[in-house]
Formats: sequence, C-alpha cells, structure tokens
Amino acid sequence: MEINKTQARLLLLAGLFLVLYAAAITLAPAARARSWQVDLRWDHWASILLWIGLASTAHFLSARWLPDRDPYLLPIAALLSGWGLLTIWRLYPGFGVRQSIWLLVTLAIVLAGLRLPAMVSFLRRYKYVWLTGGLILTGLTLLFGTNPSGGNNQRLWLGCCGIYFQPSEPLKLLLIAYLAAYLADRRSYLTSIASLSKSTWSTKIAPPLLPLLAPTLIMTGLALLLLVVQRDLGTAMIFLFIYAAVVYVASGQKRILVFGAAAIALAGVVGYYLFEVVRVRVDAWVNPWADPSGHSFQIVQSLIAFANSGLLGRGPGMGSPSLVPIAHSDFIFAAITEETGLVGALALLVLIALLANRGLRIALRAKDSYQRYLAAGLTAYLVGQSILIIGGNLRLLPLTGVTLPFISYGGSSLLTSFLSLLLLIHISNQTESEPAPLPDPRPFMHLNGLLLGGLGAAAIVTGWWAVYRSPVLVTRTDNPRRAITDRYVQRGAILDRHNTPLTVSSGEPGTFTRQYLYPDLSTVLGYTDPVYGQSGLEAALDDYLRGLKGNSGRALWWNHLLYGQPPPGLDVRLTLDLGLQRTVDQQLGDHAGAVALLNAETGEILAIASHPTFDANQLEQNWENLVQNPHAPLFDRATLGLYPPGAGLGPMLLASAQAQGKLPILPQTLTAELGGRTLTCARPEAAGTWEKAIAGGCPGPVAELGKSLGGTKVLEVLDALGLYTSPQALLPSASNARPTSMPDPSADVLGGISSTGSGQDLWLSPLQMALAAATLSSGGLRPAPYLVSAVNTPTSGWVILPPAGKPTQALPKAAADMVSKALAVEGKSFWQSLATAPFGSGQKGEGGISWYIGGTLPDRGGPPLAVAVLLEEENPALAEQIGQAVLQAAMQP
Repeated sequence: MEINKTQARLLLLAGLFLVLYAAAITLAPAARARSWQVDLRWDHWASILLWIGLASTAHFLSARWLPDRDPYLLPIAALLSGWGLLTIWRLYPGFGVRQSIWLLVTLAIVLAGLRLPAMVSFLRRYKYVWLTGGLILTGLTLLFGTNPSGGNNQRLWLGCCGIYFQPSEPLKLLLIAYLAAYLADRRSYLTSIASLSKSTWSTKIAPPLLPLLAPTLIMTGLALLLLVVQRDLGTAMIFLFIYAAVVYVASGQKRILVFGAAAIALAGVVGYYLFEVVRVRVDAWVNPWADPSGHSFQIVQSLIAFANSGLLGRGPGMGSPSLVPIAHSDFIFAAITEETGLVGALALLVLIALLANRGLRIALRAKDSYQRYLAAGLTAYLVGQSILIIGGNLRLLPLTGVTLPFISYGGSSLLTSFLSLLLLIHISNQTESEPAPLPDPRPFMHLNGLLLGGLGAAAIVTGWWAVYRSPVLVTRTDNPRRAITDRYVQRGAILDRHNTPLTVSSGEPGTFTRQYLYPDLSTVLGYTDPVYGQSGLEAALDDYLRGLKGNSGRALWWNHLLYGQPPPGLDVRLTLDLGLQRTVDQQLGDHAGAVALLNAETGEILAIASHPTFDANQLEQNWENLVQNPHAPLFDRATLGLYPPGAGLGPMLLASAQAQGKLPILPQTLTAELGGRTLTCARPEAAGTWEKAIAGGCPGPVAELGKSLGGTKVLEVLDALGLYTSPQALLPSASNARPTSMPDPSADVLGGISSTGSGQDLWLSPLQMALAAATLSSGGLRPAPYLVSAVNTPTSGWVILPPAGKPTQALPKAAADMVSKALAVEGKSFWQSLATAPFGSGQKGEGGISWYIGGTLPDRGGPPLAVAVLLEEENPALAEQIGQAVLQAAMQP
C-alpha cells in the first residue's frame, strides 16, 4: 500500500511539472512578443492529456497487478518521456504527433505486459531464438532498409507507409537477455573463476574463461559486424559497453572492463581510418572551432545552446534550440538545457542517476542470477546510452548519434526503453522471495560508480559551458540567437549630439529591423545583421543597445525570468553633429580618404568620415560587391587606415624644437630623399621662413627638425602625441608599434625608410593626426578622444559617459600657441599645414597621399577645433579646400 502511495505522489508531481511546462510553452509566444496580440500555442495539450491518461492507467494497473514493484521506476520513466514529448512538440509539432502515437502504442504494449510476468523467464528459455531473430531482422535492413528522413546513408529502418522500425534498438535488449541467460546458466563456472586469486589469473582463469565466453563473443561479434556494415557505429559502441558490463558483473573480473575499454578505443581508432563519418566526428570533437560552419556546425551550435542557457535557461518555448540540427533526437539534451538552464539539466541528470540506482538495487535483490544480470544489463544500457549521447552534446565524448532513452524522438527507441523498464518492474516485484546469494557485490557497486561518475562528469561539463564559458560563446558571430533576439527586443537608437536619430529599430516585436537613417555614416556606425554580424559602433555599443548594460540587475533578472530576453535596449547619444557630418561627407565626395573633426579641448569627435562608404541598409543586396570592391568601402580609413605622415608632423616638431631651444637654421634644400623617392613640398611656393616651409609641407625642413631634436627626444614627442597608441574612442583603431630607438630621426619623422636604408616606418591614422593637431589649438594639450557622450537609462535618464582616457600636456603651451599663430591663414581665425607622402604598392611608392591638418587659433573664442584630412591621392590643393570648408562650417555659431 505504501508503495502505491509513493508512486502516486511521484506521478502527481511529475504531472504537475509537465502541466506547468506545457502552460509555459502555450504562453511563450505572448512572452516573447511581450503582447497578448499573438496566437498562443495549444497544439501540445492533447499530448499532455494523453500522457496523463496513460500515466494514470499505468499506475492503477501496476498497483493492482504488481503491488510489490519498485515505486520509483514508473514515475521516473513517465517524467522523462513526458518531458521529451513536450520538447519534441515545442520544436517540431509534426514529430510531436508521431511521438504521441508511438507513446500510445508503447504504453499499450507495456500495460499488456504488466499481466505477463512470465515474459522474463520466456526470454531466458528461448535466448538463442530471440537473439537470432533480432540479428535476422537487423540483417534485413541491408537488403530492404530505408531512411525515413529520405537520405541514402544509414538505411537502418524497416517499414513502409509512414511506419518505420529500427531493429537494432530491440536487438540491444535481446543481447542483454541472451548474455544474462547464458552467464546465469554457467554461474557455477563463474563462481569458481571468481574465487581464484588474482596472482593466478593469467594461468588459471584465462584458459577456462575464454572457452566459456566464446559463444557470447560469437553472437555479439555477429551483431557488431552487422552494425559496422550498416555504419551504425554509435549503436556498436553501446553493444561493446553492454557486453563488458554484463560479463563484468557476472564474472567479477576487472580485466573485463579494461578489455572492454580497450576494444572501444580500438574500434574508435579503426573506425577513424575506415569511415569518413567517424573521422569527421572525431575531428569535430578534438577541435570544433577549426570548422565551426562546416563539419563542426552541429557541435558548435550545441555548445552555444548550452552557453545561451545560463543558470535558469531561457524558459520553455523561449529559446532557439531548433538552431541545432536534429535537436529533437540527437541533441535533445542541448534543447532541454537551453530552455531550462543548468538547473533543468542537473534535474534531468539526477533522474537518470536515480534510474541507475534503482536499477542496480533491483539487480542486487533479484531472486536468481539470470534476473540479476538482466537487471544490471538493462540499467547499464539505459544509463550508459544516456551518458554517451549527453557526452556527445557536451563535447565530453565524440558524437555517436544514438538516442537519449525515453526522451529523444523515435518510436523504436521509445518502445525498447519502456520494454526494458517493464522487465525491471517485473524483476522488482519479488519482495516475498529471498535474493539470490551474492558472494561479492563489488562489481555492481563498481558499475554503479562508473555510471554515476559519467553522469557527474556530464553535470560538471554542463556547468562549464552554461556558466563559465557562456560569456565568450554567446558573443560569437556565428550565434544566430542574438539576431533572433533583435527581432523581438527593440534595440536602442543611436543619436547625434542634438538627439537626431542616426540609427533606429522599427517594426513590431518579432519583426524589428534596423534602419540607418544617414547611410553615409555606415562605415562609422557599422551594422548589426543576422547574416553578416556586427561592425563599428553597433558592435562597440552592443551591450547598451541590447539593454544588457545600463539596466539594473533586477531588471535584467526579471526580464530574463519572464521573457528569456534582455529588457529593451538603451538609446545612446554621440558627440557627432549631423549637420557637420553632412558637410564633411559632401566635401569629401567621391574621393577616397578620411576626415576627423574634433573639439581640441574636450576631445569630442564632431564629425568623422571614411570614403568610399556603403549603405548598411543594403547589405544583403550588395555584400558580394562590397567585399570584392578593391576600394574597400567596408574599411574605416579614419581609425584603422595607417598612412605615412610625410611632413605632416612638422608643426608639432617645430613647437618642440622651439621649446627646447633647438631650432636649427632653415636648410636651403626643401626636398628629402626617402625610400628611393624624392619628396617635395606640398605647396610649391613655400620658402623663406620656417613657418612657410612647415605650412607648405616641405620635407627637408621637417627632416632637419628631427635631426636637431635627436632620436630620443623625437620618440618622447611622438609618445606624448599618442602616435604609438590606438585612440580609445570605442571604434576599432590601429597604431604602429613603438620602436626602442630611432637611429635616423631625420628619416623617421617622415614615416619611411631613408635612401641609405635606415629609419623606422611611422604610419598614422587620420584620427591620430587630428589628435596631434589638437595640441596646437588647445595650448599643447592632447585630449582623450570622445565619441559617446551619454546613455538614456530607465532609472536615471541621460547618464553622461566620461572619456576613456585623460588629456595630457604633449607640448609646452607657449610654444604651441606661438606655432599655431605663426601658421595662421591670413585673414582667418585658424591655422593650417599641408603635406604629401608616397603611398603605393611598388618599391618606390607609386602614387601618393595628401594631408591637411588645421585648427582654430587659441584666442579665437569659442570651443577650440582641430581637423585632419587625408586623401588617397596627391592633391594637396583639394585637401586644403576640404579642410578649410570643414573648419569654417564648424566655427559657425
């Protein structure tokens, strides 16, 4: 009576869990859309009602016919099968219908079998007949086999008209029954073998043991041969494990386990060299990251699913487990974990561990050796196969493609699992009988430890992927779940300094799309796309725009609990001025190059452009042309492009030389030899004074300044200007590595190799050049670049974000002010300087570039400004025109 109450309570708890799980799946569309104006899911409720009816009937009939059965087996199997059924319905309703029918057929057979306790002995009596029949059925698949999925590989099923059966599944059960019966019939021999000491094993045990096991080796070998021919290598591994487990508990010889492990390893090595499918799976297991979109796609997506789960999971119906191929069968453990988290995965593993414990407990209490071996073998099969496929999902073991008993989609697997359960129930229903004598229970304890150790390892590795490695995996570019979330959760907008939208997400939950309202800024703003990933500010500000940063921990937790998603994204305000940005883009036009305009005091970037650019709204239509375009429109020249400065650093070097009292006599030769090419002035009429030579971009005087200052001082100046440091402006940026010395500073300051072969390459980005120019407009102060000014948080409104760095005094104020005034344009309130430099693919640098740097004068009033213009053409006049137009527009009130 107490057994019946225990089973009833457990089934009630299982039913309550599944009903709540089903309700969560029903409400998932509304939770994901955060609206009731959607169609809820009701299709799986019929299967839940079916499950309730079958579980209730099974409880009633088992209580009536088998009152002394183990009370835990049926609730465990019922919960696992119901959990699997709901997961299959959630993934693919069509397969859910089929699985429901198989569950009905399977439990009808099991219920009928409850009245047939003699079936246990019936299997023993006709062990050869049953096993031979199973082998014949399996062999028929070589002639008449088919694949319900339509593929030509691994035709492991028999059947037609939509009804298919996989003979290798019940063959596992028949092999266990055969081994248990055969070894039980020879129990006296096994007892005598086990009684011999280990020291005499090689001389006294080996000779009698091999002939004793010969028939089992032959029958098992035939089964393995069939499976190898079929290339059903995962099932072959299970057969090897079953054989080793049953023989070990019967003989007590640990060497059986060693030989079994060696046989499995040898089979794996041989299979690796003979079968491509094994080679592919082993390579994917060893290093899945080598081919994540090809042969390793399944396992990589499985690991991302675990990483996406976290501690509590996304919630039933709220994850994206169908992104993992064959999620309803081979990868159903990954599917369950993604939506129930580490907690759900551990609960499932505990259920399997309980099954292992109850099964081996039944084996120890069995009334005869045959039933003891049979119970141990059935338990080893159910739990061992679970460990094998779960380990494959977790990359703990190579993937084998077997099913997860009771849970995975598949009628043959479901029927075999429940028939195994039926046999265990019959064996357990014997409390009035005394257990058979058991001289040494340690083999059963060792088997239990082995199974629990495998489940424990699976639990640890699940935690590794779901918690510890989660932050790295969920941000991978091949994680499409981020793009799916973007369709349901509104991404924050990117605004200019006047709150004019630059990028927004429009639509309704489930159809949100990203719109770029000023496409000419796409190189800087970047893109976020489900196919092409992310770039630019969309990538740099992703945590804010997704709502993962800037929201309270409570808001994040609550949204994750209710919706399995982050809260709506936060709007971000930039320092950019859209009006100035339009001016910059219009001035640059179709010319390849870049412009950076900034506040020389605060470091705020007011406009930044890279041409040619692209339209982030048209990625799908233009992607192939964009990536193949030789002009590289996807490349941000303003921050990632590195160019030789030529004479462009002249103004800053002039200020340093004056401050150091090392200003030499102006050389008569205004040109310089660099890399076999003669560099000339950017403005031909530049001559007469240091100011005119520097403003005109004459390389000879700049080289003389470098020589006068010396290598050590030049390095100090370049360090202070930040020319060996990537600007921290949230955009991807680049810089040269700092050299340890400058053996030829006259060539080094021009950014190339001198004609004698000495010198250090110095290449700068336009943003770096603008920051260097800012020192002359801000009294020698080099500001920290600043692009994102504020984030609009739900609790505090607009929160100001400080620059990533601090301003530094790069040049003495007096010297910086003196040089800026000396370089002032007549009648204007700004200074300027030009430069050209060789830039090309040949040894002598075919082609060239043009620089314009300038800024406002210190006493102008208003915010100080600095600009750098880079043209990938030798056209300093055009660079000057662009730079002056940008400065004049920026100085307008």
